[in-house]
This record gives sequence, C-alpha cells and structure tokens, in this order.
Amino acid sequence: MKVAVVGATGMVGNVMLKVLAERNFPVTELIPVASERSVGKTIIFQNKEFSVVGLETAVEMCPDVALFSAGGATSLEWAPKFAAAGTTVIDNSSAWRMDPDKKLVVPEINAHLLTAEDKIIANPNCSTIQMLVALAPLQKEYGIDRLVISTYQSITGTGVAAVRQLENEYENKQGEMAYPYPIHRNALPHCDVFQDNGYTKEEMKLVKETQKILGDDQIRVTATAIRIPVVGGHSESVNVELRSASTVEDIRHLLHNSPGVVVQDNPETNTYPMPIYAEGKDDVFVGRIRKDFSQENAFNLWIVSDNLRKGAATNTVQIAEYLIENNLIGA
Repeated sequence: MKVAVVGATGMVGNVMLKVLAERNFPVTELIPVASERSVGKTIIFQNKEFSVVGLETAVEMCPDVALFSAGGATSLEWAPKFAAAGTTVIDNSSAWRMDPDKKLVVPEINAHLLTAEDKIIANPNCSTIQMLVALAPLQKEYGIDRLVISTYQSITGTGVAAVRQLENEYENKQGEMAYPYPIHRNALPHCDVFQDNGYTKEEMKLVKETQKILGDDQIRVTATAIRIPVVGGHSESVNVELRSASTVEDIRHLLHNSPGVVVQDNPETNTYPMPIYAEGKDDVFVGRIRKDFSQENAFNLWIVSDNLRKGAATNTVQIAEYLIENNLIGA
C-alpha cells in the first residue's frame, strides 16, 4: 500500500504518521508531502528516514491512498488531482464535508456507505466526530429530536501557533498571538470565524455535519464552542432530547456496548471523563450521564476525546483501514 500523508510536517500530520505506525497500517511505501518550503526535509517513520516531497511530485507517484491534513484551500485544489490519478483521498479539512456528492464518514457510524468509486472522502470536524460516536447509538435506538451543545476545546485544535501562545503566556513572554486575546487562565467563546447569523463556523459545523452523518435533517441542533487552555482533547456538554423514552441505566448500558466508547460514569468515586486522561487515546469517553428533569425524554452527557487522534488522525486512518478490509482500495 503506497500511502501519501499530505501535511506530514504539521501537527495532525505528525499524529497521522504515529497512528499509522501504532496500528500497523500496511504501508509499503510512504510519501510524506508538504508545502514547497518543507520539500527536502526528512521525517522518521518506523525508524526509517523519508524525504518530504511537493504535491506535484506526490501526484505523479500515484499513491493508493492520500491522507490530507493541509487546509481547505490545498484540499480543494489538489484532492481532485490525486483522485484523477486513481488515488483515494481522505481529507481532514472542511473543504468537502458538505459537498452532496462526497461521503462524510465516521467509521463506527456510516463507513458501510463507502464504495470503490468514492475517491474523495471527507473526515468530519473533530468536535462532531467524538460527539456522534457517543450519540449515534442513541439515534439508532431511540431517535434524536434536539441537541444543545457546549464545547470546551483544546488549543491544539487551532494548531502549533496556539500551543506556542499558551507556552509564551505561561512564561510571561511576548510572541505571536493565535487568538485575539490571551488564552492562559481564560476561556474564549470564539472557535473559528463568526458568521452572519452570529454563530461561528465551528458551531455551524456541529449543526450541519450532525444532520448529514446521521442522515436526518430534522434533528434540531444548537451549539456554543469555547476555546480553553488545555492540550489533551476536547470536552463537550451535550443535552440530548430523544424521540422515545429511555432511562439513565439503559443509556449507560447501550453506550458501554458501543464501539469506540468508554463509559466513565460513577459520581460516588469521582469518575468522569477529562482531557488530561483522554490525551493519546483513541476512544471517546462518556460520563455524567443524567436525566434532564426540565424536559421529557432528555438527558445530559459529558463527552471527551483527544481531538488530534479520534477527532482527526485516527478517524482518517480508520476510514483507510475500512477501505482495505473491504477491498475498496489496493485490490
């Protein structure tokens, strides 16, 4: 399997390489790809050294699969060129997510929709992925009528510049600002850019991507996305209103038996998910499961996951694994 990682020198690209190695993905030839300023640099993968190449060279090398994490503009321009060369592209940007002709995939939920003809596959937003891994079993069993979401998102979702800003602020140093305000000892109700409707792009991704992935545009969704000074992962407070009745015990049991979900929910022992323990793991952790007494058939959940792994790199690699296992690429 000839594998290109586009954006190999970036934060998510680095994690993709790590995940490929950890999961023993069948890489027979690795093609690390980055912008022109990084061409010629070397990276280490499975104790071997590889030279970074540019996008044009990578297309000419005809990889079987290209894992993209290089931003929307790069994906819009180059994903079709890879696809035209016969490569299956799995794209981590927002470029193709709402394209009606492209599949938006969380493997635990809708990988079965993929076919060999899908040459550009979209990876959802990190906040959407972790939330829906936990909510899809509820949707299947009871139906979901409405979601009220508040996210508490890691600075790693913004990238290296945000990590540097926090580190500088810890040390009282002046430096590049990834955010319009300090992030140390602060919470910014501002993830991505504001839209005309008063919501941010990040908040609207949760609305639109949820409906597309679950295949139900009748689900009502409202969200507030907040950036906080943590690095381990994203946390989400989710109020879910179901279409039929359930109990806390039934929901806990259902989630306990759902792929990709780990239930951490015991108030008596202060057991609940936290990003400090989610970091470096591929699971979605769910806790604080409780009835919303103000609304019929409504429950509150606290959902945490490492946004660079399940929220980005791991989900991308899992899509590629599904394609291989079902002879949809590399046959």
